[in-house]
Amino acid sequence: MLLSGLLLNISPARAESSGRLLFLGKRQPKRHMPDILLTTLNAKFIHAAFGLRYLLANLGTLKPRASLIEFDIRQRPLEIAEAILAQNPRIVGIGIYIWNLAPATELVAVLKRLRPDLRVILGGPEVSYDSQGERIVELSDYVITGEADLLFAELCQSILDGAPPAKKVHAAPPPEFTTLQLPYDLYSDADIANRILYVEASRGCPFSCEFCLSSLDIPIRQAPLDLFLNGMDELLRRGARQLKFVDRTFNLNIQVSRTILEFLLARYQPGHFFHFEMIPDRLPEELREIIVRFPAGALQFEVGIQTFNPEVSDLIHRRQNLQRLEENLRFLRTQTGVHIHADLIAGLPGETLESFAAGFDRLVGLGPHEIQLGILKRLKGTPISRHDEEWAMVYTPHPPYEILQNRLIDFPTMQRLRRFARFWDLVANSGNFLESTPLIWASASAGLSPSPFQRFLQWSDWLYSQTGRTDSISLLRLMEFLFRYLTDVQRLSKEQVAEAIWRDYLRGGREDKPGFLKNHLTDSTPTRKPGPGSALPKRQARHIQASSG
Repeated sequence: MLLSGLLLNISPARAESSGRLLFLGKRQPKRHMPDILLTTLNAKFIHAAFGLRYLLANLGTLKPRASLIEFDIRQRPLEIAEAILAQNPRIVGIGIYIWNLAPATELVAVLKRLRPDLRVILGGPEVSYDSQGERIVELSDYVITGEADLLFAELCQSILDGAPPAKKVHAAPPPEFTTLQLPYDLYSDADIANRILYVEASRGCPFSCEFCLSSLDIPIRQAPLDLFLNGMDELLRRGARQLKFVDRTFNLNIQVSRTILEFLLARYQPGHFFHFEMIPDRLPEELREIIVRFPAGALQFEVGIQTFNPEVSDLIHRRQNLQRLEENLRFLRTQTGVHIHADLIAGLPGETLESFAAGFDRLVGLGPHEIQLGILKRLKGTPISRHDEEWAMVYTPHPPYEILQNRLIDFPTMQRLRRFARFWDLVANSGNFLESTPLIWASASAGLSPSPFQRFLQWSDWLYSQTGRTDSISLLRLMEFLFRYLTDVQRLSKEQVAEAIWRDYLRGGREDKPGFLKNHLTDSTPTRKPGPGSALPKRQARHIQASSG
């Protein structure tokens, strides 16, 4: 989280317009010059900076002297500095994350050159752990590690009172929710109209998975349920449609989870979309009963599987019951309208390519709508680093700190997996190729592996050989490459492939017939099929439409 130090890898985003100021949730005349300016460089437009709003909500008597301004990593640091200095603040608080460390470092360097008297306070995961030697820490005046919701206000008060502390780094203890002001009234009408809104009913995680920052956040703290639900009620009343719960283990407390789900179901309206991160092997009947009552597409569950290899799970201290996990995924897929987003990680210590492939195939067989294939990252502070020597783990030295190679998977193979992950997201996860993706592994032609992983890896290698890149490939160009691969390499019927790709194309609400398909579509081929036709996020809407159709 931004500065509040909740240490969740959330991707916050730029404001409705770049450099938009938020003064206690309302627009104010530009003549207002805040003493305290909260800011960050966000990743995407559709997400709002949750942590900054927590800091603003908990400034106490300093709140009228503060404002919030959000930027975007695509903006130039010089332009960001110009907008910040135009407000003439005395203190700037900046959230530092894995995605914004480099431009934020440049920004702080510019701010301190132009305004040496400006006090810069940093927070967030990238400065809470292993920050020694970081240039941005050297440039700043203060760093708050941990959950800074309350400590940020204390530090600002000391500075404004003319008694700035001599100590640079300040560790914030985890605050209890009863001591915090919840920030939901600080989401603006523009945020509600255009963004996914982050919310949390709890903080902390009981598990100790070594690759995750949440393993360092053991105490589980529950938000006061009445106050939290009041905040949700007001957001929904104001028109909020997409709520993303950042709780690391939403279904840990079954009674609280059920209460929240019942609350949301009672207020459900078409287009509502609620995201939860769920423990995949914990789905008792009390939750199943309420989940089945939600309309298709209303719920998205992110289930972190990460590996199906029990030995690897033990090695990284990840506890999960694979049998119950599979039973729960089958239930969700066959008896509910939940959109399932499942996670696997490539590059874990002890995981061979063959072991990972077997796990991937096992997950494909369970039928989640999306499989997020992540490349292992050595996030600052996580215990995964203890395996570096034994498993010869080599990571890139710069964000996002991804694995380059280890004792079991060399660098060229890891690069193939990295391309696999990118192309899987473009093809399988996007919802643009729902009928044509399975054709990649559906054929039982002689000499071709029946493994979805092996077959998609072959397609990934072929596609990269044709393009030499993994980005900036247009949808039409990708469709044509897939058509060529399925017909020329796998020798599938051109008519069969053309019709599958064409139906996928129509599912996205498009009607123009690509030239490479025209000669292979029959007179009986549909010429129009409605698009998703819902207010759900586009890729989820395509998956849900295909499931219900």
